[in-house]
Amino acid sequence: MSDSHGRSGPRLPVTIDTTKPHEARFYDYWLGGADNYPVDRALGDRIAAYVPTIRTMVRHNRAFLGRAVRYAMTDLGITQFLDIGTGLPTARNTHEVAQEVDPAARIVYVDKDPLVLAHARAVMASAKAGKTAFIHADLHDPESILADPAIAATLDLEQPVAITLTMIMMYFRDSDDPQGIIARLLEAVPSGSSLTISHPTADFNPTATAQAVQACEHAGIAMVPRTRAEIEKLFAGTEIVEPGVVTLEDWHPELAEESLYEVDPDAGPAWIWAGVGRKP
Repeated sequence: MSDSHGRSGPRLPVTIDTTKPHEARFYDYWLGGADNYPVDRALGDRIAAYVPTIRTMVRHNRAFLGRAVRYAMTDLGITQFLDIGTGLPTARNTHEVAQEVDPAARIVYVDKDPLVLAHARAVMASAKAGKTAFIHADLHDPESILADPAIAATLDLEQPVAITLTMIMMYFRDSDDPQGIIARLLEAVPSGSSLTISHPTADFNPTATAQAVQACEHAGIAMVPRTRAEIEKLFAGTEIVEPGVVTLEDWHPELAEESLYEVDPDAGPAWIWAGVGRKP
């Protein structure tokens, strides 16, 4: 079986199925977006019934992404990004944050969903000095990402790359070998590159998290919360920068910009661990 470029790999969807909920669309719903369908909203509401602060948590995740992009640029000197599991375009996408710091920044977005890529190509235009590209591929097959012509055309793999995996690795079961997938991505980039991960956990409320997981699994969506220690293992091959793997809101809050999303200050900690590692 081959993808649209003729390479061996999983067959990706090319049409939008509105009869089944989709990860990117119910996430968009929680963020207050309009690119979702009744089936997505139904699952989003079901999860929110178990995790009432989920909307605040995903807003914290968007804010974390922005801080991680700025940190990669200002503290690590990285000006090119590989953003996998892009999700539907929303406020403060990776290229917008990066190209404010350096208009010449280059970004490759990757997603397996055709709706995401269609919207992204339509609205996520690069600054003139930089470059933005889009790949329709599935992270379960990292080779399909690394071999895509858009990688070589957009990124210089002789220079450090910031790999961004925010809120995506929970869709990978242990049998999918998430650690091996990440290791393959890190193998493709040079010393000085970085790895950004945010990942839900059951560490704070096992019962509510188990109910949310069951709702996702019942809808046909894999959902694997992991412990802090398990998430730290995903950073193998990197040196985790300070302050380590922490809840979203505790990761370099000094890098925050004025939030475009309303966040409930009384919501408590996000049930999401996050961190950045640097490849030595």
